[in-house]
Amino acid sequence: MTAEAIDRIDMATMNEQILDEMFAQMTIPEGYKAEIVEGNVYMSPQRDTHWDIILGIIEQLRVKYPRRSIKSDVRIDYPGHLNGFATDLTLVSETAVKNAKGLWLWQDVMFVVEVISRGTGTNDYGPKKAAYAAAEIPAYLIVDPYQGRCHLYARPKDGDYLTETTVAFGMDVDLTCTPVGLTIDTVDFDRD
Repeated sequence: MTAEAIDRIDMATMNEQILDEMFAQMTIPEGYKAEIVEGNVYMSPQRDTHWDIILGIIEQLRVKYPRRSIKSDVRIDYPGHLNGFATDLTLVSETAVKNAKGLWLWQDVMFVVEVISRGTGTNDYGPKKAAYAAAEIPAYLIVDPYQGRCHLYARPKDGDYLTETTVAFGMDVDLTCTPVGLTIDTVDFDRD
C-alpha cells in the first residue's frame, strides 16, 4: 500500500469521526432535516410539495425494489471534505449492509434523488453533484419544482458525469440505461 493510499484512509477515518461529532451535537427542529456539505451545516424545512415528489418516486421504485433498499433523509458519508448527506432519496443495492456504526456505505448507492429547496439548491447542483460523481454513483436525479424540470446525471467518470438529460415535468425520466433500470413518471410532480 502506498503512502498516498494510507493518507486517504486516514483522512476518511478522520472525516467520519468529525462528522459523527458534528451530528451528535446538533439540535434539529421538528420538521427540518440537517446535513453537512463540505463541512457546513445546512437545515431545511420539509415542504409538502417536496415530500409529495419524493413519495411519488418511492412508489415507482417499489414496483422493482424492496422497501429495505429505499432510504430517505438517512445519513450517508460521501467522499470529499466532511460530506455527511441526508439525501432526499437514496437507492442502495439489495446486498448493501450497514457499517459498524450503523451507516449505509456510499459504495452501495445505485441512485440518488435530490428535490430542490430554495435555500440549499446550490448544494445539489454544485458540491453534492461533485461528491456523487466522485463516488461514481451511477445515476443522480435533481428534481427542481421551481423550474418544473428534472435533471438526470449519469455515466460518472473522473469526478464528473458524462451525460445530463433534462426533462420537463409531465415527461418520463428514462433510467433504463442505468442500473436503476426503470422509467420515472413525472406527470404528478407539482411546481413550487
